Order: sequence, then structure tokens, then C-alpha cells
Amino acid sequence: MRVLSGIQPSGQLHIGNYFGMMRPMIANMADNELYAFIVDLHALTSVHDQKQLAAGTMEAAVDFLSLGLDPERCIFWVQSDVPEVTELTWVLSTLTPMGLLERCHSYKDKIAKGIAPNHGLFAYPVLMAADILLYQAQRVPVGKDQKQHLEVARDIAHKFNSLFGETFELPEAVIDDDLAVVPGLDGQKMSKSYGNTIPIFAGEKELKKRVMAIVTDSTPPEEPKDPDKCNLYNIYKLFAPADRLAQVRDLYLGGGAMYGKIKLELLEILWEYFRPARQRREQLLAEPDQVREILRQGAEKARARAVPTLEQVRRRVGLVY
Repeated sequence: MRVLSGIQPSGQLHIGNYFGMMRPMIANMADNELYAFIVDLHALTSVHDQKQLAAGTMEAAVDFLSLGLDPERCIFWVQSDVPEVTELTWVLSTLTPMGLLERCHSYKDKIAKGIAPNHGLFAYPVLMAADILLYQAQRVPVGKDQKQHLEVARDIAHKFNSLFGETFELPEAVIDDDLAVVPGLDGQKMSKSYGNTIPIFAGEKELKKRVMAIVTDSTPPEEPKDPDKCNLYNIYKLFAPADRLAQVRDLYLGGGAMYGKIKLELLEILWEYFRPARQRREQLLAEPDQVREILRQGAEKARARAVPTLEQVRRRVGLVY
């Protein structure tokens, strides 16, 4: 099974990225043909600082490798290093109805949050469709907020196949209902756009600042609380051992859950959870040329898959004469 997903280098990667995309992708290395990439072209919709984007791309690569992605067992590359994706994006754009893009919730949500509208942000789903279809991906792990974009990719692929003959696989979204949306500090979906994240590799002081800023209600400790409606508990349960989680849940339901104490416990668990990855990350940061070589080799492998697909597309639409 060909499994594909990408991650944006538009800021520090956070635990929402980890549970929503990174951990599932690393787990998929065992039994699938895995395609994992850094979507720097997508990041251009919101990052217009050259140094920030370049540094973010390298940091995203280092973070992914630190967390366990093995470039010998998958194809791992940077989106812009495969130029075929931009040509396919244009071809697909000529077939994509405006109404299909106008119905996309993600664009509306980002504009509502104050992100400046631009064509790239609006046409984001077409580039995402090209990312998926170029490699004939069959399964795409996504969060619930990206499910609609997968449906757009399927619609575009179906329209192309109907007009020009069977060319593209119709990808299926893979969603873990328990982890599809990781809450941020304020209870909304954790997102760099909202500034409500817990970075995976934050330093101790920064990590403590973020964890202690998790929004909770004013219910006194001795009163019963609904854990499933508590933002702190919904983050805590992602990391806590099952036996300890059961104990904390009982404290919520029966009274006795102290938010400050749970936050400090979460802080300790988080620090230990990512300790091995932090150590690997320090080693990789000291060897940036090794990381660049991994990405270069990954791009070569990705192009080996992309070029035949684009050549077929060019023939079918009439760009070969």
C-alpha cells in the first residue's frame, strides 16, 4: 500500500503534528510503501521570510528523523525538490471548478483568524491534490480538518480520469478518530496559525511556560468535573500511562483533580517522552550536510515515481506533440 503525507515547515513542530501525522507515518514504515515529505511550497502561503523558511525546512527534516523516520525504509524529501508537482498543479488547476475551492472550510477558517488571503491559500487544495496524485498515493493519513481536501483531490482525480482516461489512483483518507484533532492550549485545534501549540522540542523553560498556560475552568479542586470536556485532560491523556490516566480520571469524576498538579505531572511526562528524540536531534543538528544528503537522495527516489506519472498526464492532455 502506498501511503503519503506531508508536513509544513512554517514554525516549530508541535505535539499536534506528532500525533496527527508524524507518529502515524513512522508506524506505516513497517508494512507500506511510505512517502513522507516537507511541504515548503505550501508554507509559502504564510511564510514570506527566506531565512525562516529555509531554516524551518531543515528543522522539520531533523525533527522527523529524530522521531524515528528511517530514510532507508521510506521516501523522504522536500516538496520543491520535485518540480513535476508544480506542473501537475497547473494542469489540475485548469480542471478544478471554482465552486469546489470556494466550499473549502480551511480557507474560510484561516481568513476568519486574520490570515491575509492570497491565491496560494485559496488554491492550496489543488497543490495538495497534485502532491497526492503525482505519486499515485492510495492512503493519506490526515486530521479531520484535512478530510475535505482529500475529497477535493478525489473529485479532481475523478474528473481527470473521466475526461482523459484512467490515470490517477483515487486516494483514501486515513483518520484516527481518537487523535484526529489534538487540542491546543486554548482548546481549539492545536495549530501554528493559532499560536496555541506545545512544541515537541521546546526547551525546559519554554515547555513549562506552554504547559502552565493550558486553559482550564474555575471549578474548585474538590468538585467533580467532566474530564472529556477538560482541555488539560485531553492533552494529558495523549501521554499518560493507562493506569495513571485511570487514576486521574477518577479524580475528575469524584472530585480532587488539581489542575496545577496535573500540569506539572504533564510537564514531567512530556520531557521524558521526547528525551531520546532530543538526543538524536542534537546529533543531527551537528551534521546538516548529512541531512541534506538524505533529502537529496529522497528527492531522486520521489522523482523516479513522479516523472512517469507526469509524462502520462502530458500525453493525455495533449502537451506532447
